Amino acid sequence: MKLAIGADHAGFRLKEAVKKHLDKRGIEYKDFGTYSEESCDYPDIARDVAVAVKNGEFDFGILICGTGIGISIAANKIKGIRAALCHDTFSAKAARAHNNANILAMGARVIGEGLACEIVDSFLSAQFEGGRHQRRVDKIHEIENRQD
Repeated sequence: MKLAIGADHAGFRLKEAVKKHLDKRGIEYKDFGTYSEESCDYPDIARDVAVAVKNGEFDFGILICGTGIGISIAANKIKGIRAALCHDTFSAKAARAHNNANILAMGARVIGEGLACEIVDSFLSAQFEGGRHQRRVDKIHEIENRQD
């Protein structure tokens, strides 16, 4: 499994903690930045991670900003991306199992390091269930492709 990970300045510290957790688990990742707490714009990071996931360079992405809201909105603008903002393990598991989410978003000002790592584990260990959920994901793709 290969992951793309990125954060803005508000999510930098939590990203670093998640990277240490991934290292302990032996999970390969590429850090798309930011690389300090200097102010930056989360849409740039979201775009880079989302495009890399969309293009199949990585299996999943993890994005972190202050609340997780802005970075998930930005990632979801990339066709084929299903970024899920999760602040609990149940939602992280359901995002994969029911929505086939391919990016996990979290808010560094909302959750702590321990919970964030548990959320990452729940997201990465869950499998898409398909079936009725596939029909719903297909409908999301239909909406995405409409020219309204």
